[in-house]
Parts: sequence; C-alpha cells; structure tokens
Amino acid sequence: MSTPHNSAVKGDFAKTVLMPGDPLRAAYIAENFLKDARLVNNVRGVQGYTGLYKDVPVSVMASGMGMPSIGIYSHELFHFYDVENIIRVGSAGALTTKLNMKDVVLGQAACTNSNFSHQFGLSGVLSPVADYELLETAVNVARKSGASWAVGSFLSSDIFYNKADDSLKWAEYGVLAVEMESAALYWNAMEAGKRALTICTVSDSVVTGEGLPAEERQTGFTQMMEIALDTAVEMAKK
Repeated sequence: MSTPHNSAVKGDFAKTVLMPGDPLRAAYIAENFLKDARLVNNVRGVQGYTGLYKDVPVSVMASGMGMPSIGIYSHELFHFYDVENIIRVGSAGALTTKLNMKDVVLGQAACTNSNFSHQFGLSGVLSPVADYELLETAVNVARKSGASWAVGSFLSSDIFYNKADDSLKWAEYGVLAVEMESAALYWNAMEAGKRALTICTVSDSVVTGEGLPAEERQTGFTQMMEIALDTAVEMAKK
C-alpha cells in the first residue's frame, strides 16, 4: 500500500531504515554503501532506497527537516511498512567544548522544546529515549570503528534561528548537542513499540562558532554512516 507521502508498497522497505534529513545524503548512502540499491520512493523528492549491506537488506530514506517532517515519515514506516528499526543519521551542533568537529554522538535521550508529545494525551511528560538494545548495539559497533564518539542527550529543537539564544542553557544539564528531529522519532517508536536511535556527526559548534560546509555535511560523515549500517547488520543477527 502507498501513503500520501510514500509510493512504496509493503515489503519494499527493509526491517532497518537509516534516515538522514537530506535526500542527497540518502542518495549518497545508497550509491556508495548499498549493493543493488533500488529507488522505492521519490514522492516530493524524499528519496527512499533499499539494497544490501554486507548481504543484509537495509533501507535508507530522507526524513526532511524538523519534527513534523520526521514525525510523518517515521510513523508511516513503523505503522504501514513493518519497519522495526529506524536509525537517524544526521548532523548536530555541539553544546560543549568536549565535542570536536566530526565527532559522532549517539543519542540516549532527546530533550526538547517541542509540543509533539501533546497528541498522545498523557497527563505528564513522556521522556523521549532511544531503544536500549539498538543503542547498546551501536555503542559496541562504535567501539570498534576508530571514530571519536560519545553517548549522551540531544536537544531536539523546533527552532533553528532561535531568537531567545538559550541553547547553551541546556548544556548546564549535560545535554551534548542540538538537532531538530530525534524527540519525535523516539516518541513515535515508543508509541509503535518499535526501536529508534539517532546517530549524529558534529557539524558545527554553538560554543566556538565553528562549522563545516554543506557539501561536507552531505558526503563527508562516513564514520557515522558506517556505524549505523554495521548496527543494522548486527541487529539482523538477533
């Protein structure tokens, strides 16, 4: 079956889907890491591919920017396409000098200023957290990868151009980096009884003002991609 946002049919997606925000990064992963990759969705230019990585079926599809966008695509993948694991592979801004450019951050939780969870009708606050098994698997892969990596919490912000300029306040509570999607992804996975994890590469620093160019963000974060892909392979063995 197709959806308003996805022309794939049931069975087109693998059990694990990597989700970069950028459609061009999705294409890059498919073209450079997946064997026999085929395009299964291109509605609104949000490209989705399925192929083989180390003989394991893996899919990659863009999520777009922000929690409303990843909220749509992850919901449909979990509920309509029998996807079990979504691993977001994105970029994040460091909120601490402990992180350097191109460091990899595995998100155990996602603090947020979003009202996305209001839809679930709970009387309190549902804390958006990664699936432990998926996180543990990714940590074991990261240890062997040679990458510089850390585990911690993200700030998932609804605002890119933040007039309040208060992102660094979150660092006082141990939050490592800011991005814009993880909280919605984690909430959707928890609601669906599925697994989700965000793996981000540090592309800029709120502390120092450093930043990487757009082209490098699109194609240069290969360590993050390999950790996510190898995590998919390890999950397939379980």
